[in-house]
Amino acid sequence: MDNFQIETAQNVNISQNVAGVGARILAYLIDSVLIVIYVIGVMVVLDSISYLDDDATFLLFMTLGLPIFLYHLLWETFWNGQSPGKAAMKIRVVKLDGSKPAFSNYFIRWLLRIIDVSITSGAVATVTILLNGKGQRLGDIAATTTVITEKKTVSFSETLLMDLPDDYTPKYPQVTVFTDTEIQTIKTVFNKARFNGNHNVILKLSEKVASVMDVTIDEKPVAFIDRVIKDYNYYTQNM
Repeated sequence: MDNFQIETAQNVNISQNVAGVGARILAYLIDSVLIVIYVIGVMVVLDSISYLDDDATFLLFMTLGLPIFLYHLLWETFWNGQSPGKAAMKIRVVKLDGSKPAFSNYFIRWLLRIIDVSITSGAVATVTILLNGKGQRLGDIAATTTVITEKKTVSFSETLLMDLPDDYTPKYPQVTVFTDTEIQTIKTVFNKARFNGNHNVILKLSEKVASVMDVTIDEKPVAFIDRVIKDYNYYTQNM
């Protein structure tokens, strides 16, 4: 499983666990099976409505066929970056900074599915993902998105640990008032709020954390919480 880090405008490092090619292919196959089942159902319905004239049958066929054409766009847009196949494989479309994509991002990657997947039978997508290093096919590169896995691959204690640079300088020694469990809760709430774009949640979280630590925040809430997590790792790893 590939892993890469990006740095946001707030100088916050975000680690992404990229979904493997195998998981993405299986998700695609699951979605394809569902589409085939839907197509069979549509054919049965059309075959049973024999009294419609040719124009009405064509119009009904086009209407019922629209969900197939827009399958991935509709599911990803309205189901938080997932189709049924992606949900089954526990993978999700996100922006490179870890936030939730906008409709324009989903639309761009959907448009380029024609080149990535449809015309080339997925060959271009597979090669691009393997060479890119960030889990991106051409549609993802154009839309500044990627596909990450949400599977838990490490233990609780390991999820708390972070790799810090050798010259890292902590700012808040007060972070030691927290326990491992409390910091893990802070980290989980922070990551979820950041993904969903809930800035109000991050603001309230930062105010609560600052209150417990008895410090004054002199930086943006996102940067503050990220620093608190890093500082906790620094002090606990060097105790």
